[in-house]
Amino acid sequence: GKLGRYPPWPGKIVNPPKDLKKPRGKKCFFVKFFGTEDHAWIKVEQLKPYHPHKEEMIKINKGKRFQQAVDAVEEFLRKTKGKDQASSHNSNEEKNRHNSIEERGKQAAGEEKRKASLSEGKLKKGTGEGKKRVSSVSSERGSKSPLKRAQDQSPRKRGRPPKDEKDLTIPESSTVKRVMTGTVAGFKWPPSVSEPVKDSDPHFHHFLLSQTEKPAVCYQAITKKLKVCEEETGSTSIQAADSTAVNGSITPTDKKIGFLGLGLMGSGIVSNLLKMGHTVTVWNRTAEKCDLFIQEGARLGRTPAEVVSTCDITFACVSDPKAAKDLVLGPSGVLQGIRPGKCYVDMSTVDADTVTELAQVIVSRGGRFLEAPVSGNQQLSNDGMLVILAAGDRGLYEDCSSCFQAMGKTSFFLGEVGNAAKMMLIVNMVQGSFMATIAEGLTLAQVTGQSQQTLLDILNQGQLASIFLDQKCQNILQGNFKPDFYLKYIQKDLRLAIALGDSVNHPTPMAAAANEVYKRAKALDQSDNDMSAVYRAYIH
Repeated sequence: GKLGRYPPWPGKIVNPPKDLKKPRGKKCFFVKFFGTEDHAWIKVEQLKPYHPHKEEMIKINKGKRFQQAVDAVEEFLRKTKGKDQASSHNSNEEKNRHNSIEERGKQAAGEEKRKASLSEGKLKKGTGEGKKRVSSVSSERGSKSPLKRAQDQSPRKRGRPPKDEKDLTIPESSTVKRVMTGTVAGFKWPPSVSEPVKDSDPHFHHFLLSQTEKPAVCYQAITKKLKVCEEETGSTSIQAADSTAVNGSITPTDKKIGFLGLGLMGSGIVSNLLKMGHTVTVWNRTAEKCDLFIQEGARLGRTPAEVVSTCDITFACVSDPKAAKDLVLGPSGVLQGIRPGKCYVDMSTVDADTVTELAQVIVSRGGRFLEAPVSGNQQLSNDGMLVILAAGDRGLYEDCSSCFQAMGKTSFFLGEVGNAAKMMLIVNMVQGSFMATIAEGLTLAQVTGQSQQTLLDILNQGQLASIFLDQKCQNILQGNFKPDFYLKYIQKDLRLAIALGDSVNHPTPMAAAANEVYKRAKALDQSDNDMSAVYRAYIH
């Protein structure tokens, strides 16, 4: 529906009024909507044959107006007794086109669905221009911001196509962005096709969150770096991209990059920055960890202050709030190297209060600040497949584009400082709680005489099947707790997530219970093992 807000709607192709100009660009038909008096120019690729998609539409739409529209269609079909197929050359042409699309879709094993879920939005780099598709209900003209448009639309009733004829055309240069809502998720239209952005990783995606007074009212997925595959059978799956293998198209920024902290995550990130041709200066509290990267072409910084003062953008990835503060505020710390124009990106997973405090002191010295905690583990870091959650200076986020493409598969921009910290803690709270539940289930299977391997096989055949579930269960079954994500850090994240809940008086009983189990595992000397070692807290 319109910008994702309205559901698919039945209509028929009719001849337009003589005085109504056809919009420029892709081929359009003039459509009359059943059950309403509305008309609109609709692009051919947004039209679908009625009968094959009737059941899908009915599932999505429950409103009275929609039922009236369906009744009107059925009445029309009864009256014409199949003559509608011959009533218009345009109508036949449209059906033939979509029949061929459906045939190709079958051959490509549902590629259309994968693309639609992936390419919800597409913009040309740096301009905000780009072609945009809406579903078969209507289009919108204009260059207002998507947030403003979403607000403008809100008084309209859901499921009702707009009546203003002026809103029904969409020029090629329109900046319409699709808003992801439940209805779109339920009925995926074919994605729009545009040229891939020059000098960008085709598998890397940016997601931008527009903030309003009510959080998450308007959510745009803007896949700036989406490649529409030229071959019908090509994969556009977001999971299918090992960015270190495919992003030869990345042009590394000419800015000097600094990196502080070479732990499990930082090491993989720096390796990928170097592989992609970035100029990187490194520092670590224990200097010997820098040696490997010096051999790979990195420069050595003697102190955090020196790295910041000699680099344009300095990233940091350290263990917890105390380490993050010490790095910035301590002797020869980041703050000492900050002067107007210097950029600091903190990738540590910390609480919102800590990151807000750090942002304030950096900005007070004329620096620019971005928080960018990462979701992933050592393996994903090494593979350049992290998910980056960013918030703060939007311009700095854009400046970090080639760096984020080198280290990750996806980045989300979440608005003001503190939002990324909160979101990251919530993500890790869910992950940590799930890990504890997996351990609880495996140990309960064992003590009740059930095969743990069989339990894993059953889970892998069900809806919970995931790489995370399989890998963590394999760790436990093999007794291999080599750290991929330190247990002490997931416990830290649970603790901070619980405190976040406390700050808004929101209950977090599942996280609180999981936290107690991880604390027990820490008491059993499992801190420096993988989070899957929480299993050992359950062994009597």
